[in-house]
Amino acid sequence: MNAQAASEAVEDRVEELLSEMTLEEKVGQMTQIDFSVVGVPVAPGEEPPIDRARLEDAVINRHVGSILNTPFTPFNKAIPIETWRKITAAIQETSSRTRLKIPVIYGIDAIHGATYTQGSVLFPQAISMAATFNPELSFKEGEITAREVRASGLHWNFSPVMDIGRQPLWPRLWETYGEDVHLASVMGTAYIKGHQGDDFSAPDKVPTCLKHYVGYSFPINGKDRTPAWIGERMLREYFLPTFEAGVQAGSPTIMVNSAEVDGIPGHANYQYLTTILRGELGFKGIAVSDWEDIKRLYTRDRLAASPKEAVKIAVMAGVDMSMVPFDFTFYDLLVELAQAGEVPMSRIDEAVSRILTVKFQTGLFDPERPVLPVEGHFATPEALETNRQAARESIILAKNDNHILPLKKDARILVTGPTANLLSVMNGGWTITWQGDNESLYPQDKLTVFEALQKKSAGKVTYVGGQAFNDPIDIGKVVAEAKNHDYVLLALGEKPYTETLGNIDSLMLDQAQIDLANAVIASGKPVILLTLGGRPRIITAIADKVPGVILGFLPGMEGGEAIADILYGDYNPNGKLPISYPRNTNDIVLYDHKPIETFESNTYKPLYPFGHGLSYTTFETRGLSVDKARIRGDENIAVHVTVKNTGMLKGKETVLLYLNDVAASVTRPVKQLKAFRKVELEPGQEQSLSFTLTPRDLSFIGVDMKRIVEPGEFKVMVGNETAGFFVTE
Repeated sequence: MNAQAASEAVEDRVEELLSEMTLEEKVGQMTQIDFSVVGVPVAPGEEPPIDRARLEDAVINRHVGSILNTPFTPFNKAIPIETWRKITAAIQETSSRTRLKIPVIYGIDAIHGATYTQGSVLFPQAISMAATFNPELSFKEGEITAREVRASGLHWNFSPVMDIGRQPLWPRLWETYGEDVHLASVMGTAYIKGHQGDDFSAPDKVPTCLKHYVGYSFPINGKDRTPAWIGERMLREYFLPTFEAGVQAGSPTIMVNSAEVDGIPGHANYQYLTTILRGELGFKGIAVSDWEDIKRLYTRDRLAASPKEAVKIAVMAGVDMSMVPFDFTFYDLLVELAQAGEVPMSRIDEAVSRILTVKFQTGLFDPERPVLPVEGHFATPEALETNRQAARESIILAKNDNHILPLKKDARILVTGPTANLLSVMNGGWTITWQGDNESLYPQDKLTVFEALQKKSAGKVTYVGGQAFNDPIDIGKVVAEAKNHDYVLLALGEKPYTETLGNIDSLMLDQAQIDLANAVIASGKPVILLTLGGRPRIITAIADKVPGVILGFLPGMEGGEAIADILYGDYNPNGKLPISYPRNTNDIVLYDHKPIETFESNTYKPLYPFGHGLSYTTFETRGLSVDKARIRGDENIAVHVTVKNTGMLKGKETVLLYLNDVAASVTRPVKQLKAFRKVELEPGQEQSLSFTLTPRDLSFIGVDMKRIVEPGEFKVMVGNETAGFFVTE
């Protein structure tokens, strides 16, 4: 059956099923509850932790359409894969006993692998995957994550985050693919295609969910779930395109912005949820609320005068499913609203049709569908090696004065700092637990940075520090020990966090880390600075005084070994910054800034710019050219450039192609990334690359808020070269 016929068959089945459903059954499908509503804290023997009576009440009596999360909020954590399989089997057995046998779809936050399944392959977080500039790795991450989620018996992944990371204070920055529209679109699209394939009813595929539509990531004060003030042009230029890319890649679900934009909460924004998302972007799938956010229209936002009005506002704005999550209030209130005619049945039918469609597309209505076997599909050697490679490619060598790196394996290294000997600091939030900060739950076979160095070293590697992130470090002992070593690896950064618990007031490091750094530098020993964490904490004063700087961000479970590989030269670093690394706390200027931000005292002077990343070899680009001097606004133009490895080692280089619209009716950025290519070259080897720029690449949001291409001069930039062309009428 071809795709068109399959789609029509699903439409027919949905229409037939919808015609048989009662109001209560329909509203139940729009209700999503947390697992704790049907769970028990302790399961007897080998039984899954489910209260059978509560499960039957939820699924049979309340017709609940979706369950999410892991046992047990707020103490949720990863559980064995066999327990997951028993949980989901019990839920589906219960749904098979309902009148219409509509299956429950189970959702989970598997944002860098199967987060809540013990022993799963946990990749670098999105900010670090973006640093690889390698869409193939993002595609493979999607494949592996989907396979392990499906092997766990789960059906729906609340990933990827397509918010764009342009506010470095924001505690979810690390869940994004960085500050650039094109990079985030490419990496997110690759992930979705790997995760879903051509048919996400396949036994090893899972539907994705685009988060968090739209504008959530740009709060003006940097705190999570606080207001963003985004004009329509900025919204359309920077924040909508990544979601548009996700929709075009086929993601069938979207999660709504928890906060507000321009005074309108995401869950009440008809303009965003219906006019733009449905009417302009052509999205046909499920819009699911975020955690308790429909209730919060009343309890927090004061937009609604009552809980019932909050439900009405959200449903009429375009929310199809409510992540309630702890009770059945949404169900009760929406039934009442529909019976009173305040929410029309046409709107409920619309939402339920979308939900049923995704369930059919996911293969949940197939009673003979086997759960993907664990053997050969979970934590395979190939998946682990892919993860290791992703970690290697995510590490950014930011400074390497006098070629201090790589180190020899017989070098005596003192390792110190709060991030040197913990796995959690390399993984961040949504790792085994929500906050990712319970080090005792991390797998013992994975290596911290210190442990990985110790394993690979032929010399003396010593660690001086605490057992937990906030443990005091005896600075006197560190300085005394430094005298016995050739180098000091100083590992600074952040503890794990996510969402509001990660809110901070400043990007500065805490004073204890600064004091440690100053003392180590004053010891006179060569210092290599390693940073780990989800945000670019300010390191300028330290980085200026040390010869080597490595930016690790959140490289995942294989991060320790990847960093050791790079420090010892067993792997040639090739990561690039997906954000601009600020020089100071309030010096937040993005790489694609406007001309006014380069005028007089306004300058782009980050500590390290977007796209920065060194190698142990050298590369040069030359011969930049375009195939036409003049084109029409509806034509493509080809760009050619040659890249050469001019050093002594094999290495990978990412060639970045930027575009500038020289003069336009709306001010244009000094440059914007429009294409990139990662290549691996032997010493002396060169490769010719070709890129195609489309009318979309040349376009911008015009004065009338429509996307246009204006006639005039354009400049293409690669490396130190510039080539120009003109667009005619």
